[in-house]
Amino acid sequence: MNVRYFAAARAAAGVDEERYDLADGDTLASLLEAILAVERPEPPAGTPPLARILSRSSFLLNEVAVRDHAAALKPTDVVDVLPPFAGG
Repeated sequence: MNVRYFAAARAAAGVDEERYDLADGDTLASLLEAILAVERPEPPAGTPPLARILSRSSFLLNEVAVRDHAAALKPTDVVDVLPPFAGG
């Protein structure tokens, strides 16, 4: 499964995207646990930790908004992590 990070999530994760090998039927919640289990370098100054960003982010599953962390995932899915955006 491919995870793509945007804005502050990208800065905190230290990568634009990364792959995870989850079993068919794993959930968004288990994906988020896997993301947080990865050891990462310290985020840039002023960037909140990834755990804080994930707790406030919206997620797209194959380009469709998903709010239910119990949503089942497939190995071929793409999950986008969209932190809150400011400005306008």
